[in-house]
Amino acid sequence: MTTRARGYVTVTWPEANARRLARQHLSGPAPGLSPADAVGAMLGTHAQVLSAAELSVGLRGAGLTRTDVRTALWTDDAARRTLVKTFGPRGTVHLLPAADLPLWTGALSAVPTGPNPFPKDARMTPEQVEEVVAAIGAALTGAELTVDELSEEVVARTGPWAGDLVMPGFQAMWPRWRQVLHLAGHRGVLAYAPNRGRRATYTNPGYTPLPGPEAQAELVKRYLYAYGPATPAHFARWLAAPKRWAEGLFASLAGSGSGSGSGSGSDSGAIEEVAFEDAGPAWVVAGDTEFPDGPVRGVRLLPYFDAFAIASQPRERLFPGRAFERALAGGQAGNYPVLLVDGTVAGVWHQRRSGKRITVTVEPLESSEPLPAGRLRELEDEVERVGAIMEGRAELTVGTVSVGAHA
Repeated sequence: MTTRARGYVTVTWPEANARRLARQHLSGPAPGLSPADAVGAMLGTHAQVLSAAELSVGLRGAGLTRTDVRTALWTDDAARRTLVKTFGPRGTVHLLPAADLPLWTGALSAVPTGPNPFPKDARMTPEQVEEVVAAIGAALTGAELTVDELSEEVVARTGPWAGDLVMPGFQAMWPRWRQVLHLAGHRGVLAYAPNRGRRATYTNPGYTPLPGPEAQAELVKRYLYAYGPATPAHFARWLAAPKRWAEGLFASLAGSGSGSGSGSGSDSGAIEEVAFEDAGPAWVVAGDTEFPDGPVRGVRLLPYFDAFAIASQPRERLFPGRAFERALAGGQAGNYPVLLVDGTVAGVWHQRRSGKRITVTVEPLESSEPLPAGRLRELEDEVERVGAIMEGRAELTVGTVSVGAHA
């Protein structure tokens, strides 16, 4: 049970984990949840692998399928699209709720950048960056262009320097301007449009970013609601932002001095400090100090780069013991789909699809002991859900023994 010590709330890991799972709709799929609502609860869905994003969304809502996600994202009536595929946290491709795009672009475009990672001869001046972003926005207004078509437009609107092949790409060199593609997304002038055949296209979604301080204050509150208690270091890692900047932002929202953040003064007192087990002092939204008493129960299969696995901290508590070695890549979450048992990573899994048939192979970390019958039934049910979400017939294999769950 949540207790009070030294004048503020003390939260245990089981309490925090249970609340995060519930708010992620991973304690059980939520009836009537829309794809946009599911993505909003996660604070964005990593979508570099779109099929994994579809599964992440589908797992949160009762009866959701990949077609529901695709319809929300690509419906022919652009004004009714409730999801947007664009560049989100950490500069990676995400699905974001269309209604939240002003918030996201306002917050992300105002995050300070770190040292320039590119070689000196590949960099652009600040003036060139602004010129390229403006050119991208102008070229994509009212248009849907492939990256090659967009490249031609950008070079024509700026100059040959933007087209210099100085950026290492996939077995090729890319033009200089491509290094700010994600920044154009953060500024709100670029998002993905429906594919043209097998080729991705981009468009200008036409959203105006909220003012940076207002947007960042709201993003912190949403992050803490979904993943709190959390520290500024946790937030900075999730956002790929400077730690000192995050510390200043949290301080301004707590009302403990101006710091170096950009929070609005009107948001002073918006968050409050709690004691969070191994993490020490951490933060929640002011007044949001109720946590579940009961333990987490159940089995879940999370796909690549699921938001819960990436954002939950401290990571060593979600990935205890062997899970930290087997289910993480050098401490980075998301590179392996994971099996959750009672809210903790207890294995990895993968799937192989052939037509409608989906073979799901689960590798529990304690593979020397067979899964208890009750756990096996739960796992069969979860595989059945995966099959239904992905609109196929799913079969579960544990190790080398097929146990025949079908969707």
